[in-house]
Amino acid sequence: MILDVVALLNRPVVALAGVEVTGLAAALAALCFVLGFAWLRAAGRARRGRAALDAAEQNTARLDQLVRSQAEMSGRMQTMTEIFGARQADLTRSLSDRMDGLTSRIGQSILSTTRDTKASLSALAERLAVIDQAQGEIRSLTGEVVRLKDVLANKQSRGAFGEGRMQAIVADALPASVYVFQATLSNGRRPDCLIKMPNGAPGLVIDAKFPLEAYSALETSPDAEARAAAASRLRRDMEVHVRAVSEKYLIPGETQDTAFLFVPSESIFATIHESFDDVVQKAYRAGVVIVSPSLLNLSIQVVQAVLKDARLRASAGRIQSEVRLFAEDLERLDARVAALKGHFAHASRDIDQISLSSDKLKRRGDRIAGIELGDEAAHPPAGSLARG
Repeated sequence: MILDVVALLNRPVVALAGVEVTGLAAALAALCFVLGFAWLRAAGRARRGRAALDAAEQNTARLDQLVRSQAEMSGRMQTMTEIFGARQADLTRSLSDRMDGLTSRIGQSILSTTRDTKASLSALAERLAVIDQAQGEIRSLTGEVVRLKDVLANKQSRGAFGEGRMQAIVADALPASVYVFQATLSNGRRPDCLIKMPNGAPGLVIDAKFPLEAYSALETSPDAEARAAAASRLRRDMEVHVRAVSEKYLIPGETQDTAFLFVPSESIFATIHESFDDVVQKAYRAGVVIVSPSLLNLSIQVVQAVLKDARLRASAGRIQSEVRLFAEDLERLDARVAALKGHFAHASRDIDQISLSSDKLKRRGDRIAGIELGDEAAHPPAGSLARG
């Protein structure tokens, strides 16, 4: 059998380029090919292994470098963390200090604002209280105006209102012995008030019956035509009343050359002087002065000053007499003081003489106390005691 296998291997299998190739040669060739292919594969694997080993070494070196870089990075990160921590602590302290300062300033600002607000609210409350009081006074004044309107609607009430206000002004400023309401003059006329002037001077007449009907018509005129008619009526009534006051109350030697015509309202007085200046000038030339409550009060104060001056002048003689008696008493006092001064001078001389005698006695006592007691003391020289 072995021989058969050998014979089979030696049998030509294929012819290549005229050369016969036996089975053994083909087998050997195939074996060589397989071995060469295996060697090539092994060489390739070896190269790939070396390449992989080189790559692994490179990766290891890179890994070592990466580890070192990571360690350095970790150190730097730790340093940066410490730096950031310190800076964060400083920043926290700075922010805390600033927040404390800001909180303090805000607190002070809030306190100041609170105080200012409280002060403003207090001032506002006071002003509101004043406004409330003013509103109450305005309401009261409104009621008084309404009552005044009701009073002025009646002629008799108007006269009583003006006269009452005039009497209140006079009575508040002057003593009762100086004025007389509804006094009777020598011609039988009775003015509303007569003020007695000092030193026998003529009295001052005040009339309070101002014609207010025409003024009321002027104020309530619905149109310009009615207003012009009311103004004409007021001018005529004023001229008539001024003439009546001048003729009735201006009596030479008994009353002053000027009489007061009292107007019970400042607004009426302003309207008259603004729109009826011609009537005011005529009244002045007639010796009648139109006065408002404020002007009457001022005039009464002037009269009060005149009365005070008159009282001082009346007391001047008595004051001079008292001063003269005071001077006489002062002269007597001066004479008595001079006499007392002389007495004091004489007493002073006597006191000086007494003091001189006292000094002599003291010196003599000192000499007596200084004598030594002995034989001389037992038998003093003759005449020594006599000299003493």
